[in-house]
Amino acid sequence: MVLSIEVPEGYSYVFFTCGVLPAVINIILGGKVMAARKKFNVPLPNLYATPGHHKEADSFNRVQRGHQHVLETISDFRAASFIGALKHPLVCAVSGLLYCVGNYMYLVGYADQSLDVKMARLKKGGALQFLANVVQIGCGISACYSLLKKQ
Repeated sequence: MVLSIEVPEGYSYVFFTCGVLPAVINIILGGKVMAARKKFNVPLPNLYATPGHHKEADSFNRVQRGHQHVLETISDFRAASFIGALKHPLVCAVSGLLYCVGNYMYLVGYADQSLDVKMARLKKGGALQFLANVVQIGCGISACYSLLKKQ
């Protein structure tokens, strides 16, 4: 079986907001981790700081977790985005922006020591990235269903 796919108008926005922009956000957040390594004296190759060994382990680890979250979600987000955008390109493009802003704010919230660690990542806008993921998955399901109906 040969399946040909015609991408809809507006799909190029998805390449930017769901392909390129998350990579830029990942680099920016990685830079925040490198700055935190210097500030809290946590040298490579340690992925996380060790409580009792590193003086401000929790402070560093909160920054690191904020960045690690992007790495845990980016592949599923992109797959759902590129599939979902076959049917809903503008929704997916806007959702890509929300994902990027949300991930940045997730790290900002998580790193804020004045906030309780359990909710810190959500307090400053980090929940936007969860919303974006749900939207992309919904769009992906919708696009897959449409393709299956054509067979």
